[in-house]
Amino acid sequence: MEEHKSLGKVSQSPTVPGNVHGKRKFDIADLYNRPAGTVAENAGESYGLDEKLRKAYFWIANYAIINPFCDIEYNNTAPNRYVIGDNKTGLTLATGQSYASFILFPLLTLVTRRKCLLVGGPGRGKTSSAMIMGLLAGYSMKDIKRAVQHGQPQMTVSDLLGNPLPSDMVSAKSMDDIKIAWRKWLGMKVKIIDEYNRIPARTQSALLNVMSENYAELLDQVYDCPEAAWYLTANDDAGGGTYQVIEALKDRIDIVVRALHFNTRFLKDLLDRVERGIKPEEMIPAEIIFTEDEIEIINREILEVDIPDRLMRRIEYFASQFELLESGGEQIEYKTKDNVKLSGTAIPQVMQSETGKDQLKDISYQTMNGLSVRAFMTCLTFIKALAYFRGNDKAEFSDVRHILPFVLHDKLAQNSDSPFFEQPENMVYRYDRVSWIRKLFDLSCAEYDKAGLDKKDPVGELLAAFARGLDGTTESQAEHTVQQIEKMLGDISAGRKLYAPQFDDILTLKYLHQRYTNYLRWLKWKE
Repeated sequence: MEEHKSLGKVSQSPTVPGNVHGKRKFDIADLYNRPAGTVAENAGESYGLDEKLRKAYFWIANYAIINPFCDIEYNNTAPNRYVIGDNKTGLTLATGQSYASFILFPLLTLVTRRKCLLVGGPGRGKTSSAMIMGLLAGYSMKDIKRAVQHGQPQMTVSDLLGNPLPSDMVSAKSMDDIKIAWRKWLGMKVKIIDEYNRIPARTQSALLNVMSENYAELLDQVYDCPEAAWYLTANDDAGGGTYQVIEALKDRIDIVVRALHFNTRFLKDLLDRVERGIKPEEMIPAEIIFTEDEIEIINREILEVDIPDRLMRRIEYFASQFELLESGGEQIEYKTKDNVKLSGTAIPQVMQSETGKDQLKDISYQTMNGLSVRAFMTCLTFIKALAYFRGNDKAEFSDVRHILPFVLHDKLAQNSDSPFFEQPENMVYRYDRVSWIRKLFDLSCAEYDKAGLDKKDPVGELLAAFARGLDGTTESQAEHTVQQIEKMLGDISAGRKLYAPQFDDILTLKYLHQRYTNYLRWLKWKE
């Protein structure tokens, strides 16, 4: 009986001493929108909604999901490191509060209202984790079980979305007269699709509309869906389902989380649950259940988190590494992997023809694609969300390093033919995508530091000056800027090699040159 009671226990505040977010910016709308009792000023509490979020995390980690892993590591002081096994595996004993990705990222998905794919073998807790997120959003277990969409090969569009009323089908004189009995899950703010890679392609297309545009369409009838947190599950992410997932649907997934193996040292905990009939999902404490208003407020507070300029510049540099394929086009704008892909030519084949650069060291040769605008926006959102969860109002380098591998997990297509993966020490990255993307970021940061880009960013300075506007810029000032741009491009040309991080800088300089020369032409016409 005591064990049953312990499941209702929530961590005492604060979970992160010294970080109290009653200090967030005051908004007059909070007087009307913020639920009573969510901040110290309203209810005499000593914590805000970020603390409530951490309380929810620790309750799940301590009582609901047996997941003794802390793969999102932070350090306050230098950690102890060990080397283990024939493969010289590194083990770090983190000195700061660290977290389990399998619990943390689904929770951040809930409050950012994004789309999370949970990947792992059968029986690893993927669907259970998603259902707990629905319970935290205030839904009953009965509603959640009814709303889970179970992917299977015979699933039709009507199975997914709803059916026309039979009486209307008989009596209707036009399509507009037909009413649809829409499925209730479409109106929920937590949506769960179990084994989404077992859904037929035609039904996947209907699912894509709901995921990407927030509406369902059937027989010319439209149902508008609310913004929602999505949880999809799959037993693997390499096409192992009944159907290949269409690319557009995969692209709508924001973050991919792996369900790790069960640590057998905790079998006794499983036995205890069996013997006592304990079901954690039936014992979620009321104080960690979030209202719709609270999730809305958290979402707004997450967006207020700052990403410092220097950190943003490092993210930009990393993101610029992947799109360039110098042989992919004649005009500078078309020298991209996407241009080659659209032509139907195999990208590795074109890469192999480029012999002028060291493909072992150039990380752009490790991928077969660049990153989309959607991927950039998702990365920035989750970086802010992780910093917020940790009680900070500014993102840190470690936040970026932890988020990128999970957001870009299915966004960066690996070029397994790259010489990088032929090196014995790098072969493991063919299978461990999380570590591979983290390695890419580390390699990018090493090049960034080597080039001293924290101290110099001439293209960034030109952009900042341009962002202030051209009004008031004199003819001589504009001419000086044009000369600067031409000199910078001349210096790049003298280097004879074109590397991926230079690509966006070159295109930016070309754009600025056009704007300033047009402005000069206008000044002369005005005279």
